[in-house]
Amino acid sequence: MTKGLRWRIVVLQVGLMAILSFAAGFAFWGSSFSTGQVHDNLAAQQIYFPAANSPAITSLPAADAAAMSVYAGQQMTTGAQAETYADHFIKVHLNEIAGGQTYSQVSAASQAAPANTKLAGQVQTLFRGETLRGLLLNSYGWTQVGTYAGYAAVGLTVAAVIVLLAFMYEIAAWRKSYSTTVTNAPTGARVGQPHAA
Repeated sequence: MTKGLRWRIVVLQVGLMAILSFAAGFAFWGSSFSTGQVHDNLAAQQIYFPAANSPAITSLPAADAAAMSVYAGQQMTTGAQAETYADHFIKVHLNEIAGGQTYSQVSAASQAAPANTKLAGQVQTLFRGETLRGLLLNSYGWTQVGTYAGYAAVGLTVAAVIVLLAFMYEIAAWRKSYSTTVTNAPTGARVGQPHAA
């Protein structure tokens, strides 16, 4: 391998290590930021799961009660908890309000019958419930983004280490080649210059 080609390889490896290291650091920061924001914002809301033996859980369908029981009595601080609360607690109650109809469906019916106070009340309840559910699922979504950013950071770190090992191998091979050239050079010849056979 020529000296020029070896220099190009070394420069490319150094550049690649810098890019991968920066990307890994940014991904680790993104993961930490996302997870921290979700935790801090959920904790500020002071939402607690009902106790395991409370009617709020025991009255739920079996699958929903089982999912809620995992976090029974705990304060909501994680995306996984937010997703459970949104899908296995709020959603169940929203489905009971207007026979499973959504906010938009009930709202359209209410606009068609403006004197119907029952529909108007259902519209308000569904709006509030679906808004809260959406916010909680948004927290869950950002937790997932943070998790995947963490996985990406680990992968980028591994890639940077592999490039570092290849770089170290290249330096070792370069030193060995240089050492062999110096050892085999005839006395008085300039190292790295061709000499007569």
